[in-house]
Amino acid sequence: MTEGGCKNAAFVFVKPHANNENVQKLVKETLIAKGVEIMAEGDYSGQEIDKGLFIDKHYYAIASKATLKQPAELNVPVEKFSGKFEEDWATVLEEGRAYNAKGYAAHRNWTPDELDAENFKTKKNGKIEKFGGGFYCAQFDNEGVKEYVFNGFFMAMRNKFTNDAATIHWYSVQWDAETFPWEDFRGKVLGPTDPAEAPEGSLRRSLFDSWKDLGLSAEPNTGDNGVHASASPFEGLAERLNWLKATLADDVFGSKLLEAGLTEAMINDWSVDPQVTYEDGSKGSIFDALEDMNAADCLAKCKALAAKQ
Repeated sequence: MTEGGCKNAAFVFVKPHANNENVQKLVKETLIAKGVEIMAEGDYSGQEIDKGLFIDKHYYAIASKATLKQPAELNVPVEKFSGKFEEDWATVLEEGRAYNAKGYAAHRNWTPDELDAENFKTKKNGKIEKFGGGFYCAQFDNEGVKEYVFNGFFMAMRNKFTNDAATIHWYSVQWDAETFPWEDFRGKVLGPTDPAEAPEGSLRRSLFDSWKDLGLSAEPNTGDNGVHASASPFEGLAERLNWLKATLADDVFGSKLLEAGLTEAMINDWSVDPQVTYEDGSKGSIFDALEDMNAADCLAKCKALAAKQ
């Protein structure tokens, strides 16, 4: 058993563009061959993902600005906004010229792909500003009126998971750290973001090399790389809370956090990847702080970070 009695536990799914029986078979056989235990598996349709806001919560840092919150609820850096766009943020809000991505698509009667294409044009024209991680503001011209949109690219990204033809197949998995560390699970079993650079035998490289034989319609790339897997034991917990509606007390890692003294409120807050105070006093993403750690080390790090908040 892993040191401290903690098993590594992750959430894995086949992305919509790659989800067919051939790929599901490959994923399952690869995981089992690597010593990964599949605890449960299942499917979600695009309609279920849409209704449950699963992908919005999965990419919360991005989606919160695009679909879940209205512009008035966002922490817009007013000086940076005025410095880039040469007008006052308060005036823009008062005049109703700011939108989240979902609202702007409806406002202009654009499809998600049309909004994405127009958003890309604003980027090429230099009319987009990054306010922080996953926080982008684009300026659009609508018949001479300047309008502003947050994370306009997200609706096309979301539509890949929520359109009528979309499905995913998910796996809840566990393994002992002695079998291989989390870093190897992501780097060698899953493979890096760019499947062309993934090592031989990894899932993403196998899909890249054999995409035609597996029945995929296009060669995988960094955006459509076939398979998702959690980046840490904590991220795995966050994804099980979202996708599987797991409870902390019954979860393999959530229960350990509760036993370590972290509160349900803190764990739930952390599950959407907020900025937290690091041990050196700086601030950053909780997910980034815990990436690639084995469960026992991740648990110890969570305890240390909780003491700094």
